[in-house]
Amino acid sequence: MRLETLLPLGKVDPGLRAPEIPLDLTTVGRDAALLEEIGYGGLVVEETKDDPYVLLTLAAATTSRLRLTTGVAMAFPRSPTITAMSAWSLQKLSGGRFILGLGSQVRGHIMRRFGMQWSPAGPWMRDYVQAVRAVWDCWQNGAKLDVRNDHYAINLMVPLFNPGPIAHPDIPIHLAAVNKVMCSVAGEVADGIRPHPVCTPSYIANVMLPAVRSGARKAGRSLDSFRVCMKPLTASARTREELVPKIRDARARIAFYASTPAYAAAFEHHGLGELAREAAVLSKAQRWEELPRLISDETLDLFAVIGTYDEIGRKLTDRFRRVVTDVEFSIAVRDEQDRADLSRLAHDIQADSEAEARQAILSH
Repeated sequence: MRLETLLPLGKVDPGLRAPEIPLDLTTVGRDAALLEEIGYGGLVVEETKDDPYVLLTLAAATTSRLRLTTGVAMAFPRSPTITAMSAWSLQKLSGGRFILGLGSQVRGHIMRRFGMQWSPAGPWMRDYVQAVRAVWDCWQNGAKLDVRNDHYAINLMVPLFNPGPIAHPDIPIHLAAVNKVMCSVAGEVADGIRPHPVCTPSYIANVMLPAVRSGARKAGRSLDSFRVCMKPLTASARTREELVPKIRDARARIAFYASTPAYAAAFEHHGLGELAREAAVLSKAQRWEELPRLISDETLDLFAVIGTYDEIGRKLTDRFRRVVTDVEFSIAVRDEQDRADLSRLAHDIQADSEAEARQAILSH
């Protein structure tokens, strides 16, 4: 199993609140180098408060082996040609270590945060990825640029704006996904999916992967190198006492996710549709502090991986090895003991085989 992490180390999705430790741009290069020294396989950056392409540029300059992934960058607010250029530049700088992770965002953000017109995300993403690949093909192979689909008409590339071929032109594209439509699109045009933390192993195996296989069959594509890259919801600490507030935060995050309509299918899969509907009502009323009470201990254990540092590595691999090829996890490094713990966890998780996950991806 491949291992990757977000920065800062030990970061978890806060759900209702701002993160305890904000990302310090001046430490990205240093922390990326630390990850490589510890033995991590990859670094992932989100698009929330900073530009992910800038963050990975900082990381690329201080590392030589670490995979560098946008997990994820927003697709639709950027022209496919702009995204193609950012990815091309990072692939050149990193010597072939870049993975382009793309997300669609939800309708409200596309319209009210980015000021764009909405279109159904699945067909739009299919057209977007195909356009990005067409631009790369033009630059690498001199193919005529002639993108004509429902969302884009791109046919101009003059020499001044053509960066030309690079040594590692095959840039993997991963798509953030929860629902079957986006999983099917990923099977058609992408190289991997990045499930949301609400996606349990059962949901991935029984809902997401069948849709991926359906899309791949439709496009006549092989899934031999397809990846499933999971950012699990975790609660971990050195001791049981330190674990208590982490568990409280995990419960609040699950409640927040339950209130989001885009994730309803993952809750419905486990018979928790009524919980999701109740959470949505509280969310619309902005009764945020009432949300966590909806999450029972059973539901908490269903969606979160909980354990001390000496337990969490085994629990992660036990839960996800059958459906996931790449997992995101780290702990905050405050002293040499934390560094030793993280190094051990990285070794143990990455020693686990991805054979079962590969079989699940390909099974019919």
